[in-house]
Amino acid sequence: MTSIDFLTLEVADPAAAERFYTDAFGLGKQVRLRASEEPTSGFRGFTVSLVVSQPSIVNGFFGAALAAGATELKPAKKSLWGYGGVVQAPDGTIWQLASSSKKDSGPDSRHIDEIVVLLGVSDMAATKQFYVDRGLTVAKSFGSKYVEFDGSASAIKLSLYGRRGLAKVAGVTPEGSGSHRLTIGGGAEAFTDPDGFAWEPVAA
Repeated sequence: MTSIDFLTLEVADPAAAERFYTDAFGLGKQVRLRASEEPTSGFRGFTVSLVVSQPSIVNGFFGAALAAGATELKPAKKSLWGYGGVVQAPDGTIWQLASSSKKDSGPDSRHIDEIVVLLGVSDMAATKQFYVDRGLTVAKSFGSKYVEFDGSASAIKLSLYGRRGLAKVAGVTPEGSGSHRLTIGGGAEAFTDPDGFAWEPVAA
């Protein structure tokens, strides 16, 4: 089975990005950084979600991200599905901070329950089948809008979203071109999916 062990974000200034992610989210080995000047513009076609247990944790991460230099794309607030907001890191990566709960049961613990990478895709059926053929198991599927793969064996979960829909969720326009500035670490072989997202093997 292909699992995700880490994400590598390609950034212009790795030292600055490391300071941001340490101060904002306290992220460890699941998110790596690599210097890159690959040209990119507009929406890069993906977001990363930090899923937490309650609104106070969302607010804590949201405030820490803004204090560390992030830009607010959507304010943290209640919605039909729970509570959350969206920020863009100084390196350009879009982060969704979300909880399915609308009420707090305790203080902010800064504990992250799940990290989810959402890839914006142009042909949901084709990309879904591409990943199934590589060993991933579908956990949830909502037609051409959303697919979630079983992440029980992964450090990071993978979901697919229609590109335009994901951009709307993120609070940005869907237009963009150039490098995704993202590499996914997992499995035993390198490959690139139909939307240009690259996977690299995990060293034994």
